[in-house]
Amino acid sequence: MTALLAALAGANLIYGAGMTESGVTFDYAQYVLDNDIAGLVKQAIGGVPVNDETLAVDDIETVGPFGDFMSLSATLQHMHDLSTPRFMDRRVREEWEAAGAEDAYTVAREAAQRILAEHRPEPLPDEVQAQVDAVVRDAELHAGLA
Repeated sequence: MTALLAALAGANLIYGAGMTESGVTFDYAQYVLDNDIAGLVKQAIGGVPVNDETLAVDDIETVGPFGDFMSLSATLQHMHDLSTPRFMDRRVREEWEAAGAEDAYTVAREAAQRILAEHRPEPLPDEVQAQVDAVVRDAELHAGLA
């Protein structure tokens, strides 16, 4: 909620993802969960798209008053467009329990462990790496480290 309020107020930098205990501790699973929340915040401040497709005037006319919009493919598609967090399980309890009843933190911890073990970032382009190296060399020279 703090991130959402700050974003709605116009902040373009929100820090603290993964921090616990007032920033004394960093938790990779919490970072993964916070990244999910940041995506939802970003989506919320992006507003609601209003266009011919999202207005669905033709569907409204076809279904009519008191009709069933839940069976329309457009409804399902746009429902998923609104909010698809990776770690907040929205299944009904029975389905969640049948699938093993893992809580969001457990799933996020497993994802964090997988990311740490498997992720290989793309190397920087040569010209960017050269600029980074030049900045580091300059900093080392000014700090008397080189």
